Order: sequence, then C-alpha cells, then structure tokens
Amino acid sequence: MTEPTIFIVDDDEAYRDSLVELVASVGLHCECFASALNFLAAFDPARAGCLVLDVRMARMSGLALQARLKTMGATLPIVFISGHGDLEMAVKAIKDGAVDFVQKPYREQQLLDAINEALQRDAQQRRTPLPADGAAPSVALALLSAREREVMQLALQGLPSKLIAKQLCLSHRTVEHHRSRLLEKLGVASMAELMRLNYQQALDGSAAPPR
Repeated sequence: MTEPTIFIVDDDEAYRDSLVELVASVGLHCECFASALNFLAAFDPARAGCLVLDVRMARMSGLALQARLKTMGATLPIVFISGHGDLEMAVKAIKDGAVDFVQKPYREQQLLDAINEALQRDAQQRRTPLPADGAAPSVALALLSAREREVMQLALQGLPSKLIAKQLCLSHRTVEHHRSRLLEKLGVASMAELMRLNYQQALDGSAAPPR
C-alpha cells in the first residue's frame, strides 16, 4: 500500500502552514489546497489518506465539498476544522460521515488523534477485498442491509437516485445515504467501478437478503 497523504484544504494560508508543520512533525506526508475546487480538480479516489477540511471557505464550503464527495461515491475520511463552527454544523458533519469536528484554535494532540483515526478508517476500508472479475462477491454482499441491496439493484440498472427514491418511496437524501454506505461497505469508489465487478450477477443469483 502506498504512503497515505493528509490532504489539507483551508483558505487561510497561516493555518495551512501551521497544519503542514504539525503533520510533518509526526512524519506524515501532506498536500495543501487553498480551496475546495482546487482539491476537487486534483482528487484521485485511489490515493490513500484523509482530508483535513476547513468548514467556511469562499465559493464552496467544507460541508458542500463533503456532500460533493458523497455524490461521487468517494469514501475519503474527513476531519473538519473550523473557527466559526457551531453545534448544528458539527452534528451535520458527523451525521454525514465525518470522523471529527475540531474547533480552531485546536489542540495539536486532539487534531493528530483525529487524523490518526481517519487514517485507520481509510486503511480498513481499503483492506476490504475486491472480488476478481467473474467471481461472485457473495461475502461482500452479506455486509449490505436489505434496503442497501434494493438501492444497489436499481442503481446497477442505471437508475439515478431520484428515480430510485421514487420507486422505493424514499427521499432523495436517504437514497444517497444508502448509496454512499453500500459503496463504503463494498470497498469501491463509484457505481461505475461496482458495475465492472459483476455484482449484478451476484445479486441475481443470491438468496433473499437478511432482514
């Protein structure tokens, strides 16, 4: 496995510099971005690591970037940092899958602990074995809930989330949550990658999902 990278996204240059110094002090590799859009332009889901992300930024906020990554099927763990964060922001970030929400000025050890937890989560996700082409991934499918299987079945047929939501009588947001969770459980970055791994064949031949 390649060396993990700490991706730092913060529009405050002074904070970026201090984060680089802190991360480097414990021997971790990092890359910095001054905006969420710059990070998206360089984002590669195949790269291991985690994202240290400021909440309030111009053009695209940290929470908006988190939402964008979820729609892309990305599972890169996120540690939020904010000088203006409130309880509502923190609850939303954690509910949407963030590892932690750290207030500026942060305690160095608190942030390092959160980064370490994010790296462990990423490593665990990437250790999930992917089935070889042509193999029936029944073991991986056993990780999914009944609803996640339903969403996956329709997504593999090419249906967008809005149509899946209508067919299953769910909200669009709920469908997006199920899509994100099933991709995370199966260890893939996108529905396109999922389609290449013959999960449709496995679903068609599998027993009724557990309740």
